[in-house]
Amino acid sequence: MSAAACSAVRPSAHSPRRAHPPRVLQPHRRSQHAQQAQPPQPGAQREPSAAPDSAIACDIFCAVVDNFGDIGVCWRLARQLAAEHGWQVRVLVDDLRAFHALCPAVDTARARQTVQGIVVEHWHEPTHAGETLEVADVVIEAFACELPPVYVAAMARRASTPVWFNLEYLSAEDWVTDFHLRPSPHPRYPLVKTFFFPGLAPGTGGVLKEHDLDAQRAAFEQSQDARAAWWRDTVGVPPPAAGTTVISLFAYENPAVDALLEAWRDSAGPVVLLVPEGRISGALARCFGLPSFAAGTHAERGSLTAHALAFTDQPGYDRLLWASDLNFVRGEDSFVRAQWAARPFVWHIYPQADDAHLPKLDAALTHYAASLPFAARDALTRFWHAWNGAGAPDWHALWTDFAVHLPAFRARANGWAHELARAGDLAGNLARFAKSQLK
Repeated sequence: MSAAACSAVRPSAHSPRRAHPPRVLQPHRRSQHAQQAQPPQPGAQREPSAAPDSAIACDIFCAVVDNFGDIGVCWRLARQLAAEHGWQVRVLVDDLRAFHALCPAVDTARARQTVQGIVVEHWHEPTHAGETLEVADVVIEAFACELPPVYVAAMARRASTPVWFNLEYLSAEDWVTDFHLRPSPHPRYPLVKTFFFPGLAPGTGGVLKEHDLDAQRAAFEQSQDARAAWWRDTVGVPPPAAGTTVISLFAYENPAVDALLEAWRDSAGPVVLLVPEGRISGALARCFGLPSFAAGTHAERGSLTAHALAFTDQPGYDRLLWASDLNFVRGEDSFVRAQWAARPFVWHIYPQADDAHLPKLDAALTHYAASLPFAARDALTRFWHAWNGAGAPDWHALWTDFAVHLPAFRARANGWAHELARAGDLAGNLARFAKSQLK
């Protein structure tokens, strides 16, 4: 990031910003909606954008750092801008394999393709960069991934200045409202980058939410046939009996998981655990004495029954959240989806050195747990802290106390989903601001 860009952002040890080497864009051709970068004529004024909303072209650059979170957010944003705002969107991503896991329609062997009406390009170092580049009306640099220098130079030559966003990582910390939409002039070019901060409160960029998400969830929850079909097709078993606590587990590697699995094994009531295949699978294999815990594996010990699920696409993950009574989620994308699922959840935040992630965790708890009764709020806070490496608790006692408050957590989860909506939808907030800046 440039010195000018740095001056626009509050320095914080808690920011998960990570540096990436510069990349150069593969030259390509686009439709008539994306203007070619032309050298400005002496004395010429920049042209106003005459394009209606449906003709706005948008490029989203994404460097995959932490498995699926970065491309997960970018892909949701791309689909929403295309479907709900009529934008012409292109996603440039450096890891097609991670993208394919979230969206199986992505062909990892193709450098350029169209998926669900969105152009997808493999972002890599080209053999040359001498052809004329075409630059979009709106350029989104996701998570400070650093645009290719040749692309930035082309932005500066463009007849109409593009709107340039740095889409930041989500944070619930108070300072976010002060820095959301903060402009940062480029040190060399007549360009301004705007910092766009997702957040949980009004005055931030909000979080992503499709306009029909609540209707989709309600349809799933209200249809016994839909739920039964999901269990049959996704898990391979019928829905569990009434009184069973269904838990989805999506997490980073976590030394606490062995003790928590033992607590579920010894639980007074039956627990069904749904585990998408991934980084936590080895712990499940250890728990059940299996060589692996691959998709399709079913195992039982004491009160705990566990099912390993194939890694799913984004719509499939939403249904997993809706089918569960309690969701363990990790990173940013699943954290947001768990909140819209209106179910109790436990967040495994991206871990950082020196426990720098804990203030971010506490900031989220301040919003989410604010209206809970004291005992429930205390149980939730202690559980979230323990799951994120703070302390060495007795997991049997911790789970027992947490489970007592599940009814209060359910009520709060539903109320919080309505509160969160007051911050507005990220895609809509971004689109409105971009249109106000297009000239």
